[in-house]
Amino acid sequence: MGGNGPVLVAWESTKACRFVCRHCRAEAQFNPDSNQLTTLEAKRFIDDIASTAKPTLIITGGDPLLRDDIYEVSRHADRKGLKVVMALNGNIDSKTASTLASSGVRMVSLSIDGSTPKIHDEFRGVEGAFDMALRSTESMRAQGLPFRILTTVTNHNLRDLGNIYSLVDDLGAESWDIFMLVPTGRASHDMEISPAEYEVVLKFVHGLSHRSEIPVKVTCAPHYNRLLLQSVGGAAQTPISRGCMAGNGFCFVSHVGEVYGCGYLPIPAGNIRKKSFSEIYSSSPLFVQLRDRRLLKGKCRLCSFREVCGGCRARAYSTYGDAFAEEPYCTYQPERQRGSVKTLPDQPDQVGSL
Repeated sequence: MGGNGPVLVAWESTKACRFVCRHCRAEAQFNPDSNQLTTLEAKRFIDDIASTAKPTLIITGGDPLLRDDIYEVSRHADRKGLKVVMALNGNIDSKTASTLASSGVRMVSLSIDGSTPKIHDEFRGVEGAFDMALRSTESMRAQGLPFRILTTVTNHNLRDLGNIYSLVDDLGAESWDIFMLVPTGRASHDMEISPAEYEVVLKFVHGLSHRSEIPVKVTCAPHYNRLLLQSVGGAAQTPISRGCMAGNGFCFVSHVGEVYGCGYLPIPAGNIRKKSFSEIYSSSPLFVQLRDRRLLKGKCRLCSFREVCGGCRARAYSTYGDAFAEEPYCTYQPERQRGSVKTLPDQPDQVGSL
């Protein structure tokens, strides 16, 4: 893979979780799946990644701490030169924080989806989850373990975002990562905010990023790059980032070894139990197609911001059943589509034959 290898790899270490989050992508269950990757398989997967690239490894779930071998695996990844980040549900005492730090975990992602117990606990499906999250931040600070806060934006907490930011700032987080919901798993379309509200959130993030003392980031919103360029009057060719990273710098590996462009795009590119991760990432037909923005359809195909955005492929698939359809939550109309100019004919379906 060399320089074209992944920058971020997310590994769903287990489906087991004690929370019942309303938006859960994984549709987590109480007990681990007996078919999840073994310790040996997980280590071989990490070895394969490390032999060709040194991405950040995001260990997620479910709840990774419900895997008996999770510290052994994270330590192995650290020794192989991967930056290990772990996404946890917020049940971290001082002993756990210390063990995480000594096991090679460089950062913990912790979700807070409301500024009050009522808002957060209702969303997470567990009474006391809010207080548990706050105690977890105290434990991590005490042990010197960096953490960032992730907030999923839905119509449940849209008008609470300003209050959540104030809380995150007070907690001493390394960053606030705002995730724009993709309706996959337990998440449903009726939890989504409107496209107009989506644009308001992007502008809120942009304004906040100029005055916040901590980094404020937005995830699964590649058209934020378009807004950034518009705000400075820059040309579409101005380098910011590659936009949607599904299969193009990022990928997701499930608890049973299925490889996806991201965890919200349920089209498998292969399985590491049958083929090496490096081969799947570099040459699977799906990933090769996801990297080719010329295959996009609708207004995304026409857009001058195509190469720095590309639209969210998972959201397109969730809405239209087509990973190459136009981004349904972008309000921008490309100049070539305005007035009497019609959309160019769509490309043939690039997914159905895989």
